[in-house]
Order: sequence, then C-alpha cells, then structure tokens
Amino acid sequence: MGGTLSSAKAFEDVAVGDALPGKTVHIDRARLVQYAGASLDRNPIHWDERFAVSVGLPDVIAHGMFTMGAAITVVTEWLGDAGRVVRYSTRFTKPVVVPYDTGADVVFTGTVSALDPQTRQATVELGANCGSDKVLGRATAVVQLR
Repeated sequence: MGGTLSSAKAFEDVAVGDALPGKTVHIDRARLVQYAGASLDRNPIHWDERFAVSVGLPDVIAHGMFTMGAAITVVTEWLGDAGRVVRYSTRFTKPVVVPYDTGADVVFTGTVSALDPQTRQATVELGANCGSDKVLGRATAVVQLR
C-alpha cells in the first residue's frame, strides 16, 4: 500500500473491536541469515543449531526484533501509512524456534482496543503465535488516524 496521507485509515471508519487482517509469516534459516546481515545481529543462536543447543535452546531461534517487526506489518498494512504509527511496544514471551527442515510459521493478528476522538488515535492490540506458543505479549501499537 502507498504511504500517502490520503490512503491512511480515517477515524470514522474504525471501531473498537475491529479485527485487522491477519498475516502468517514463514521463517526459515535463510531468512534469519539475511536478517542477521541486515541488522548486524550475528549472534549464532539465530543461525547455528549446535551453538543454540549448547547454550540451552531447543534449536535456532528467530531474532526478537525480526518477530516484532513482522508483527507491526499487520498494523501498517491495515493503516495504509507506516509513518502514522505513534508508539509500539511488546514483551517477548517465548522464542520462535526455527527448525532446519520445516522453518516456523508465526500467525499475527490485531484488534482495535481503544479509540481517542480528541487525538484521533487508535490503540491496536497485536497477537503473535507460533503453533500453540504465544511469542509476543502486551504487543500494543498506537496509531494516528486521519
């Protein structure tokens, strides 16, 4: 979607309880290596299975910032303008384990939980699950509506 002011969501078109279109992101080892290069986070827990296991992890895990970044795309795609995200925060509850053979699918969801008519802002609660594991907690974005 474009990032123009006219394409952003209008306050009048949003209601508390609205569900944002969900999104499933497939994460494999190649994607983790690409992210490691782009982010300069080359910690071997994100690409070296033997190392990850040696430090007590079940397998290689996705970067937390990758997971957090993927989650906010649910909001920015719905909103129509990434520049209208005012605040975004989360807690990491469980790592996204990325097995070599299958990779991992993370399902992201969002729901409008509050609207402020004075500021024309919406609060969106995000969900992020990998299988039965909730991988982000208290994930909240505040966005400026037009």
